[in-house]
Amino acid sequence: MQFLNTEEKPRRAAVINDLSGAGKCSLTVMLPVLSALGCETSVLPTAVLSTHGGFKDPVYRDLTDDMLKTAQHWKREGAAFEGICSGYLSSREQIDTVREIFELFTDEHSRPLRLVDPVMGDNGTLYGIFNKETAQSMTRLCKKADILTPNMTEAYCLLHEPFKDGPYDEKELKRVMKALSDFGPKVVILTGAYTDGEKIGAACYDREKDETALVLSDRVPGKYHGTGDIFAAVMLGAMLNGKTVKEACAAAVRYTAKCIEETRKACGDNTIWGVKFEKCLPFLMHDVLTENDK
Repeated sequence: MQFLNTEEKPRRAAVINDLSGAGKCSLTVMLPVLSALGCETSVLPTAVLSTHGGFKDPVYRDLTDDMLKTAQHWKREGAAFEGICSGYLSSREQIDTVREIFELFTDEHSRPLRLVDPVMGDNGTLYGIFNKETAQSMTRLCKKADILTPNMTEAYCLLHEPFKDGPYDEKELKRVMKALSDFGPKVVILTGAYTDGEKIGAACYDREKDETALVLSDRVPGKYHGTGDIFAAVMLGAMLNGKTVKEACAAAVRYTAKCIEETRKACGDNTIWGVKFEKCLPFLMHDVLTENDK
């Protein structure tokens, strides 16, 4: 094995998400994951919280008014990005602002890879802020994405279809991904996809190749905060390192599963503080940044 030379061409990414001070998720996991994959990463906080939302009554400071100003300052200073990723957005104003930021860094010289994680709900239920208006705004943002990474709850919401609980057959997963790709994204990843009760992972669809794949790992009981953010960061970082859609999706599933496995060993059911992703970074770097000697 030898490491890929990540210094030959700088890979610059921007991440738009909230910053939770304690309880590892959003920017506090995405920044180190992308950095470990050799991406020079700029972060644009949408809000600052004392903890993630799994804790009771976190202190919350909204930064909506600063988002576009921050991006415009970056632009004036000559910033350019190969990839931009958005995560949880708490209002229609934030969602619409991300669309403006995507366009701000797109010109005749640069067109970054846009990943949208349309964080709106889970387990068949939407989060409280999402009503018809905010969901429509999210749909408009998804149309601007190159890579879309919804879970099954979010996928059915974007399609204006009733939620269907799993397990899912591969025909249904492919139908949902192709329908979402018709919005505009070239790549659709369905996280939390499963076909039985033993394994869980992600399904991916590459529209340009018209290829689908299902990547699964053993199911581990429990709730693990921040794993969607970790998955999106690996997906973007791996593709910026030249991996195919299937390769990037497989790497994201492997790393997320590894983090969950290590957390279960160390913490049992006490997982509210987030996954042990730090311990697993060497695994990720070896998985994505090495290639077989020829």
